[in-house]
Amino acid sequence: MEFDFTTLPAPDRYRLLTNFVVPRPIALVSTRSPGGANNAAPMSFFNVFSQEPPLLILGIQGRCGEEKDTLANIRREGAFVVNMVDMSLAEAMIVCGVNFEAGIDEIAFAGLTAVPGVKVPAPRIAESPCSMECRVERILDWPNRGLVLGEVVEMHVRDDCLDAAGRYVRPEAYQPIARLHADNYLTSDRQFTLSKPAHLLPYEERPSKSKA
Repeated sequence: MEFDFTTLPAPDRYRLLTNFVVPRPIALVSTRSPGGANNAAPMSFFNVFSQEPPLLILGIQGRCGEEKDTLANIRREGAFVVNMVDMSLAEAMIVCGVNFEAGIDEIAFAGLTAVPGVKVPAPRIAESPCSMECRVERILDWPNRGLVLGEVVEMHVRDDCLDAAGRYVRPEAYQPIARLHADNYLTSDRQFTLSKPAHLLPYEERPSKSKA
């Protein structure tokens, strides 16, 4: 099958892209409304973009031709928090995706706990295994779509997610979920290790046993 994306209707492009670009990590994005209420919304058009500078990227589509509260809040405050989602947050994450009226505290409605940000005005979600406070680096706009680049300025990680040195993730403790297609998700509880063949690496990069 061939699909001409220059003529294909947007809903069909969405269906094909989200069916095949999987799994997509979920950002439960928390912001603050003009009246000071906490806002949270899940985004699967999301990923890490760079480590230097440390950038995350969000793609936020409007609803019925109007800008979503999340994007409006990000524009106004210049900040947001990305909260990663594991199985313990899955049901609450779905609740946060409901189209609530503006001003509703979605974090509280979903039974989650808002904690004030350290470096940004937006709250983080205490139950998240990892939350990243971000300042807006830039926003690129298209009709009914905003692409947000956020610089990570503070990261909060649940203690059990990392080893004692604070360097590597403990896979048995951090098992994020990701979106597949439609309403299908998966979790990372079936992880495996895949390393480059040692004999193809430069000598100084080979595991110690291979150097002997």
